[in-house]
Amino acid sequence: MDKESTRGPDFIRQIVADDVAQGKRDGRVQTRFPPEPNGYLHIGHAKAICISFNIATEFGGKCFLRFDDTNPEAEDTEFVEAIERDVRWLGFEWDDLTHASDYFPKLFELAVTLVKDGKAYVDSLSADEIRSYRGTLTEPGKPSPHRDRSVEENLELFEGMRRGDFDEGQHVLRAKIDMASPNMNLRDPTLYRIRKVAHQRTGDTWCIYPMYDFAHTLSDALEGTTHSLCSLEFEDHRPLYNWLIEQLPVPHHPQQIEFSRLNLMYTVMSKRKLKRLVEEQYVDGWDDPRMPTLSGMRRRGYRPVAIRDFISRVGVTKKDHLIELGSLESAVRDDLNEHAQRRFAVLRPLKIVLTNYPEDKVELLEAANHPNRPELGSREVPFSREILIESEDFMEDPPGKFRRLAPGREVRLRYAYIIKCEDVVKDESGNVVELRCTLDHETRSGSDQAQRKVKGTIHWVSAEHAIRANVSLYDRLFRVPTPDRAEGDLEDHLNPDSLEVLEKAALEPALANADPSEPFQFERQGYFVVDTARAAGDTLEFLRTVSLRDSWAKLEAQALQQAKS
Repeated sequence: MDKESTRGPDFIRQIVADDVAQGKRDGRVQTRFPPEPNGYLHIGHAKAICISFNIATEFGGKCFLRFDDTNPEAEDTEFVEAIERDVRWLGFEWDDLTHASDYFPKLFELAVTLVKDGKAYVDSLSADEIRSYRGTLTEPGKPSPHRDRSVEENLELFEGMRRGDFDEGQHVLRAKIDMASPNMNLRDPTLYRIRKVAHQRTGDTWCIYPMYDFAHTLSDALEGTTHSLCSLEFEDHRPLYNWLIEQLPVPHHPQQIEFSRLNLMYTVMSKRKLKRLVEEQYVDGWDDPRMPTLSGMRRRGYRPVAIRDFISRVGVTKKDHLIELGSLESAVRDDLNEHAQRRFAVLRPLKIVLTNYPEDKVELLEAANHPNRPELGSREVPFSREILIESEDFMEDPPGKFRRLAPGREVRLRYAYIIKCEDVVKDESGNVVELRCTLDHETRSGSDQAQRKVKGTIHWVSAEHAIRANVSLYDRLFRVPTPDRAEGDLEDHLNPDSLEVLEKAALEPALANADPSEPFQFERQGYFVVDTARAAGDTLEFLRTVSLRDSWAKLEAQALQQAKS
């Protein structure tokens, strides 16, 4: 059953449905996703993407991708290309691609209209002075000494700003609203500032650039947005959004609706902080698998269907929630459990010699590619006298509940035979380097005697046929559940064990030509994918997408309870 069908429509869909039923805005539905191209998209953006695109689709409307490119100092074509790639990878296609810079001439014209109407003025205070004049949450602001400049003087100064007659910071254009408003966003907000920086699309045509609220609002109104869906931090900006639309002759009057952000444990969502992690090389780049970016998740082996499923599970509300990272990983596991073929991989090998098995004999044992999907077929796994098992599958002096290999004990080798440990070989330092075992020839899987029961079953790889690979085990980037709120610097809370690289793991030969786009379950280990970003020479590189079980569940539950209290 589709998960969405088990719950009623969320509050945004109810609003949109009512508007359509009442014929508001001619019954049209048009949304948009408006990222600033100053970084890579992350899982929080994925929620906004899913909401805007899915609502447009559900109501037979349109969804635009619009780049909010009003800050040329921080923007780059690299980010533009990455955003387009990520939106498509997530499974969506926009109806039109637009840019705030498309509207620069019209936005300037509308700013002039505000000046002519006495609703905007050029202010010559410095940024620090403007900040001090604005007041506080408990004290009203005070008007700038330049607030009462004449319309003619304001027009002349604003046109001079446009021509490049003034230095950066010398003047700004501000709306004239209410310096005593309890909403700080209405205390004469800045609409334009001087930035003598070339723009990625318009070059040196402009040396003044509109502020986000001005450009965002009027771009919505100019291109026909009906429902401007945004995260909850913009709720306090809605009065300014509405004020601008009401004051200016724009063709459309969209409605802004806010929803809660997606806040995940053990990570940060601020693009500024993510950029710092990249630039200061705490991670290997924007696509580092520990990052919450969509490019990092794609490299890690997350499939877009799992991310969309997770967004659906989280739902759409008006209240911010802290979501366990384990909830995302659970959605990934559910998806991969259904689609990932099974393979054998021994990450920390321990050699076994089967003393009663012929030295020159090789058997090809049939192994299912998926336990619940026979249509995926099977593969042949070579079996020989010398095999490799996981080091942790053997203990010399095991505790009572240990069900794997120990001196004098038997285990079943998956798809193969029951073996018994007869002798333990150690090096000069006392480390176990080899086990000498006997094999019960009558217990091959599928034979009449295979029904003999033993308490443990372990996986293995033929030593002779194993291919070697480096395997990266990624974990949570931070060791505290809410690094944004924790005291100290961000780097103080990084998890030192967030990456472990195992060299020369032993993999079954069927993985030699693994498709980088295909996920695999390494049996008893987790879900893995080829890491093309780390590929070097002839060595295969795999990374762990997610473990088979959530080892952080208890810690996350405790942290969530503390956050609620």
